[in-house]
Amino acid sequence: MFNIQPTAKEQLDEHFKGKDKEPIRIYLASGCGGPRLGLALDEHKNGDQVFEIDGYSFLMEEALFEQAKPVTVLFDQNTGFSVESSMVFPEGGGCSSCGCGGSCG
Repeated sequence: MFNIQPTAKEQLDEHFKGKDKEPIRIYLASGCGGPRLGLALDEHKNGDQVFEIDGYSFLMEEALFEQAKPVTVLFDQNTGFSVESSMVFPEGGGCSSCGCGGSCG
């Protein structure tokens, strides 16, 4: 199951107004906050599952989708886009890799 929250669709509509709608990839990202699911514009690759919703193409590696489903794309005015899924990520992250000296959490 793959969904997009109405407010997320509204933001995408605003972003792509007057432009071609490029495919949006959901991928496993990492950073100071730890691993999370992120969004980026990308092209279809072998092994992708494609979800066509409300005129948008969402791409996700099939194996990642199997681990994460159900998946919902959300938008919050304060934090921007995010992806909700059944995946459980550890608290914290790789602070030493971002140059904050391990003091970020």
